[in-house]
Amino acid sequence: MRRAVLAIGLGLALVVSACGRGDGDEVSRGGGLCGDPALVGSVSGYLPNKLAGCGVEKAVRLEAVHGVRLSRPATLDCPTARAVGHWVDQSAKTAVGRMGGGLKGLRVAAHYVCRTRNHRPGARISEHGRGKAIDISALLLDDGSEISVLRDWDRGHQGRILRRVHGDACGPFGTVLGPESDRHHRDHFHFDTAKHRGGPYCR
Repeated sequence: MRRAVLAIGLGLALVVSACGRGDGDEVSRGGGLCGDPALVGSVSGYLPNKLAGCGVEKAVRLEAVHGVRLSRPATLDCPTARAVGHWVDQSAKTAVGRMGGGLKGLRVAAHYVCRTRNHRPGARISEHGRGKAIDISALLLDDGSEISVLRDWDRGHQGRILRRVHGDACGPFGTVLGPESDRHHRDHFHFDTAKHRGGPYCR
């Protein structure tokens, strides 16, 4: 009888364990987030919606990508978290290079929040409300300095870095907005993974 109980208990434990690891879209066996060991954070799971159209089915809290820390954890879905990782690894770190000792962090201006686009009454739900968007206002360097979107967009070498990483984001992200898109984005980059019929929308 005792052996039977132990066998049943072990079987249930294996089933629970398998369920916890079964969704490779959230956590890899190696411990990385969203199947990518270079992404660091935790799984939040389902985030219910407060408004129709908001909510995230499988949310994660992203804290760092490829050794670059976020100024605060960002709640995103996995495709968006992986897009941030791709952009940091393939563009931002290279563009900054050795300036200020290299890229250390990203200043996160916004991530998941249930709201309409640009906070306009009656507008469509923002991709922020679906966990598909992140706003970046500055690149943080190892020596404590930063490259600010608001201050440095038109300033010499810093401006060229910002314009390069802004352009490189077009593709990994479906929507890329910056200071020259409209007045709402003069102080930050908006990146989201929405899909558009004509391909990425980048301004």
